[in-house]
Amino acid sequence: MSLIVPGSDEAVVVRSADAEAIGRAPTTVRLLADSSATGGALSAQRVTLAGGVGGATPRHHERSAEMFHALDGAPEFLAGEEAVTAGQGDLDVVPPRMPHASPPPPAATPICSSSSQPGVERFEYLRHLQRIALGEPSPESLLEVRERCDNHFLNSAVREKRH
Repeated sequence: MSLIVPGSDEAVVVRSADAEAIGRAPTTVRLLADSSATGGALSAQRVTLAGGVGGATPRHHERSAEMFHALDGAPEFLAGEEAVTAGQGDLDVVPPRMPHASPPPPAATPICSSSSQPGVERFEYLRHLQRIALGEPSPESLLEVRERCDNHFLNSAVREKRH
């Protein structure tokens, strides 16, 4: 394993109240720190998913691991072929190239933080998803940003069986 040392000698402090929020309550993503703000060390966001709505489709990342930390509720994660229900405080780290997803939560509204290491400029991708939700570009437009955002979509038989 290699350690990515930030390209800056300054701490990055982001107040939740100051972070950009996309989506509408109760399903929101709070953009905390992107790769450019952390010298390439990581990108981080906080995700709140309404019960029975949303979730992230199966995907993998070629260049980064992704960490999910359950802050509240019981979010579900798909890591490879394993479906995991996390409890408050649990951590799930998905290595590069491993298929993973966040299915829609069944009832409760889980909150988790997510970060990618090394950092990838992911905020523009998340903003792009917001524009698609508002009907601006087509969902196919994600193909144009997948390499830059290191987000590669997959099909998952495990996810299909569960939802």
